[in-house]
Amino acid sequence: MSASGSNSANASASASATLSTKRDGAWQWTTPIPGHLTYFLCSFCNQRCTGGISRFKQHLVGSRKGIRACPKVPPNVKSWCIEALKTNEVGKFAKIALRREIGGLPLQEDDDAEVHNTVVSESGSVQPRTRGPLDKYVPTTARQTTLNSSFKKEERKNVCRAIGRFFYTSGLAFNVANNPYYFAACEQIANFGPGFKPPSSHELRTWILKEEVVDVQKLMVAHKKDWNQYGCTIMSDGWTDGKSRVILNFLVNSPKGTWFLKSVDASDTIKNGELMLKYLDDVVEEIGEENVIQIVTDNASNYKWAGKELMKYRKKMWWTPCAAHCIDLMLEDISKLKVFATTIQRAKQIVKFIYGHTQVLSIMRKFTGDKEIIRPAVTRFATSFLSLQSLYKQKNALITMFTSKEWHECGCVRHKDSYDVRKWILHDVSFWNHVAYCIKSVLPLVSVLREVDSEVRPAMGFIYELMDAAKDKIASNLGNVLAKYAAIWKRIDNRWSPQLHQPLHAAGYYLNPQFRYEDNFKNTEHVKKGLEECMARMLSVEDLLVDEDADFEA
Repeated sequence: MSASGSNSANASASASATLSTKRDGAWQWTTPIPGHLTYFLCSFCNQRCTGGISRFKQHLVGSRKGIRACPKVPPNVKSWCIEALKTNEVGKFAKIALRREIGGLPLQEDDDAEVHNTVVSESGSVQPRTRGPLDKYVPTTARQTTLNSSFKKEERKNVCRAIGRFFYTSGLAFNVANNPYYFAACEQIANFGPGFKPPSSHELRTWILKEEVVDVQKLMVAHKKDWNQYGCTIMSDGWTDGKSRVILNFLVNSPKGTWFLKSVDASDTIKNGELMLKYLDDVVEEIGEENVIQIVTDNASNYKWAGKELMKYRKKMWWTPCAAHCIDLMLEDISKLKVFATTIQRAKQIVKFIYGHTQVLSIMRKFTGDKEIIRPAVTRFATSFLSLQSLYKQKNALITMFTSKEWHECGCVRHKDSYDVRKWILHDVSFWNHVAYCIKSVLPLVSVLREVDSEVRPAMGFIYELMDAAKDKIASNLGNVLAKYAAIWKRIDNRWSPQLHQPLHAAGYYLNPQFRYEDNFKNTEHVKKGLEECMARMLSVEDLLVDEDADFEA
């Protein structure tokens, strides 16, 4: 195959991969165009579409918003798109309402009337919105066009440019504009009117800051009520600042959310288990022992000792190691296996060579369609395996690159590392086989790490099932051949059984209705024992007697 043919095939594969990773259901009715990552075809009428998936839905619905209507769309697909567009419109208004609420502003008619005054009808045309539960927050009076509307548009343009200039010259991230307090500040400035004098840097660090601190302390009252009613988790996290000081952050988590409590400079005490115990004990005393269910820290030896000692005289709480940290240690243990260590080291050398030479990097981006390879980070071992996955996705592009005319004309072809890199990519079949083996072996565990490290949902009731499912998935990926996955399971169990497999996790699994009423619920001795241990520790003898009497009377 010619180089150009390979490029087209790679571009087509990249386009397919790009579309397949989209979560919106409407992508299933699109067809990728080989060589074009930003264009695609309608699967029904072969209309060439540009832009995002929302514009494509307008094409299927036939609303004629900047794109020709599809003449061949099936009725069920059209109905699905109409409902999806309606949901998007309601979602936009809900976000605006939430943003105004957080910023402390009253709800009023938004600048974009189309967001909540119109919806897409069954015929695809724009119709007035029927009144619903959200409409009580929106004035019914329609906005009237004024004589100075054209002047206002130009005036708004100048204001927006001034705000943009402030963002650009200050190096602010664009998503700062999504902060509801940014929206509220702009609203308050507009309400003040002409002549507003912005606060100086001195004001920002003096009286304004003090008043904000007072307001934040008032917010803590609502969190304390939740701590008293539902209990809470104390979380401790250490990090090193720019001055090499070790800072310990203490946070409190409850159904109300996570609350930052305080920071402690522990530079001279971080390795001292007794002082770590004192820090944790002081926080428990501050929150109230009766309100604390568990303390979560990383799995360092000083934290482990302090947590277990604390449980000896704080009789109703648990110390639990951080699930994300334990899983990361599992990945570290697995990466020390010979096949993993060799493969990761070679992958790092390949990535280092490519990104260490601008000319090679430019050639790579040409053949990968500007796709990047994830580079391993220092702190998380998961990034090493994500780097392997990223490298494997670009396998064909890299093979084509190292056989291309551009590579042979590149000045780096005579570099001392280029020989090994080219040999592994082009001629060492075992390297790519080992990369595939590493990916299949570890990615289920990386998925668990993502789950427990996210803030989408509390992981306590899911970690038990997630770990079992990950082990089963690893075995399945390796053809259920014991010799292939036994060493990996062993390293997982070495961390899971003595450290992460806590009674709280078993109780959380048992009490999680998502699993409790499933046919494959694992009502094993380990799960029962974990639940019983939690009840025995967290409930007093009097509580247990009351529960038994209630059951007897029932």
